[in-house]
Amino acid sequence: QVQLVESGGGLVQAGASLRISCAASGRYAMGWFRQAPGKEREFVAAINWSGGGTYYADSVKGRFTISRDNAKNTVYLQMNSLKPEDTAVYYCAAALNRRGVELRVGNVYDAWGQGTQVTVSS
Repeated sequence: QVQLVESGGGLVQAGASLRISCAASGRYAMGWFRQAPGKEREFVAAINWSGGGTYYADSVKGRFTISRDNAKNTVYLQMNSLKPEDTAVYYCAAALNRRGVELRVGNVYDAWGQGTQVTVSS
């Protein structure tokens, strides 16, 4: 089973940018989800294996960009104009033989990373 390792989280001020990464080998579609204290896990962004399709939650559209470098087996989430409400543990996830809008659903993913904390101060 694929192993996922996130990195790049941290503490930033509102308005700042941060990029988090997820190392994962294999032909998987990848997604980013987040979970804030006391809240349910929510979809953030996803990308097809080819990189040709990307999907975003409305709350991050225009601020976050998901991308991947398959030669490096790495998926990135570039987060700009961060807000305090973006504070959460961010998880990457891998889905085999999945693509499109179904990537918005957590249940389709086959493996999850351990999470990386992103904290945005006001």
